[in-house]
Amino acid sequence: MAPRMLLVRHGQTAWSLSGKHTGRTDIPLLDEGREGAELIGERLHRAPWGAVPDARVLTSGLLRASETCALAGFADRAEEWDALLEWDYGAYEGLTPAEIQAIRPGWFIWRDGVPGGESVADVTARADAAIDRIRTGGQDVLVFAHGHILRALAARWLGYDLTFGARIRLAPASLSVLGWAYGAPAVERWNDTGHLEHLEP
Repeated sequence: MAPRMLLVRHGQTAWSLSGKHTGRTDIPLLDEGREGAELIGERLHRAPWGAVPDARVLTSGLLRASETCALAGFADRAEEWDALLEWDYGAYEGLTPAEIQAIRPGWFIWRDGVPGGESVADVTARADAAIDRIRTGGQDVLVFAHGHILRALAARWLGYDLTFGARIRLAPASLSVLGWAYGAPAVERWNDTGHLEHLEP
């Protein structure tokens, strides 16, 4: 069977809660984020996942992703991989979408990239290289990373331009699966937060 990617977005942080663009700033999880990480770990250790024993575990080295990985119970198997770092937001690091629009009306990251950070071409190339490595690796991969880079991976897995990533929202501590259908890349599961439902107000 062709390799699949299981994607876990890191748990909630203060900046993700407020909508700030968090690229390479290394901030920890909130208590809510830690609980979400533990809950997704419990889910992945139950059927049908059974802790995905045959999967390779890869994580961004940024604290919010590596901490999610550890709290989910996969630290002993995890390898840090720079390809999974979040989009480098450059001059827009730490700003909310509204603050960026005030500076640059009409800005759209999936089309425009960011000044002083990564362009759309940069992120596309990074996502493509990661996918090529995963598809030729011969085993499923469990990935702990960040919202924008995971959406970029999904867009490129499906063969779409990076702009497709704008159409597929991804919540903190969510589970997604990219696999295959009829021999072609497909989405098997997306933005699944069922394990968090009892936390919602």
